[in-house]
Amino acid sequence: MPDFALETAAGGRVAGVDEAGRGPLAGPVLAAAVVFPRGVPAALAVLLDDSKRLSPARRDLALAALLAAAARGEAEYGIAAASAAEIGRLNILHATHLAMARAVARLRALPDLALVDGNRPPALPCPVRCVVGGDGLSLSIAAASILAKVTRDRAMARLDPRWPAYGFAGHAGYPTLRHRAALATHGACPHHRRGFGPVDRATVATRP
Repeated sequence: MPDFALETAAGGRVAGVDEAGRGPLAGPVLAAAVVFPRGVPAALAVLLDDSKRLSPARRDLALAALLAAAARGEAEYGIAAASAAEIGRLNILHATHLAMARAVARLRALPDLALVDGNRPPALPCPVRCVVGGDGLSLSIAAASILAKVTRDRAMARLDPRWPAYGFAGHAGYPTLRHRAALATHGACPHHRRGFGPVDRATVATRP
């Protein structure tokens, strides 16, 4: 389970930074930055973990608790995206780093250190420390992973009624068999990512 040891050892104002949506064929990549200026409230800490380990219901519960903590001044967060068009233009790694930089810039104040999940440091307006598997080690990164994941999943669900042929609400743009079949049948919509093989091989779709 993640804890607050990395943040405590670093001292100062530490942000956890993570992304959601590097692997899908459609939709934006989301990044979030979370700061706990006085430590993580106990009731929230027990809910936080790597978002991939949590059920959708548990992620929703954790996010609600995080937002409540932010409303009380016990947490701060920034969240931002890079669009499918930016992913196609920049590539997924650079677009992810752009989203992270945007998320950190949306914090109330810049952190003294950003703990970033992964092993590729983005260019941020503050010092960066990469933490491999950080969403399972750091409570701040775990909180960022949940915030990014739930926000992105909800955004993809909102696209579903506009482009019902693709089933975005069910797979959030990931390359499931259903999604690949829809691409082959209907072609790509404007929310699909150019530069990804199945998308580049598909024709351009008109709205159903």
